[in-house]
Amino acid sequence: MLTCCWSVKGGSGTTVVATSLALLAASAPAGALLVDLAGDVPAALGLPEPVGPGVREWLLADPAVETDALRHLTTAATPGLRVLPSGAATARAAPATRIDLLGEALAADSAAVVVDVGVPTPDLEPLLARADRSLLVLRPCYLALRRATALPSRPTGVVVVMEPGRALGRREIEDVIGVRVAAEIDVEPTIARAVDAGLLAARLPRGLSRTLKAAA
Repeated sequence: MLTCCWSVKGGSGTTVVATSLALLAASAPAGALLVDLAGDVPAALGLPEPVGPGVREWLLADPAVETDALRHLTTAATPGLRVLPSGAATARAAPATRIDLLGEALAADSAAVVVDVGVPTPDLEPLLARADRSLLVLRPCYLALRRATALPSRPTGVVVVMEPGRALGRREIEDVIGVRVAAEIDVEPTIARAVDAGLLAARLPRGLSRTLKAAA
């Protein structure tokens, strides 16, 4: 299964959601592959910054560089979890043919594949369209909802990062975006501490794990 996690603005929690989903899927027999298009996965997992090329370089490579090369770019993060790092290439638009090839390769992988898309650029729209699950991660504010309705991408579900004092809730989000809320994650100190310390891989907070398991 190919799952893409994305947001309409930075700081929404997309990397935490994508990384947590991949960690939960890593216990399956085929394991999981976490693709980092946003660049923040190593920090969330407490890993050193990768050295060398990543998926961004592959997307901008010569057409002769085939999808087999992607396997050689992955690194083992935890038992059952491989990470395909972002790389150091500038985030300029990738050719549509390369985006299509990436989508085909990820969809064909035997592992559960989770992609941290971050805030998607227009060239990544075909990848979102190919995903079995396209999860929009947002904090319930007017600006996020307004941006979400203006984008061509339509999610299959929404993961809401709930904050105290927000006036918008599940009903308003589902009414505006037109898709169901798959999970509501309460902002908790345990989650913030695990993320800040790079300990998601070592100690996935129970509330986060339980909420995302139910959404899956």
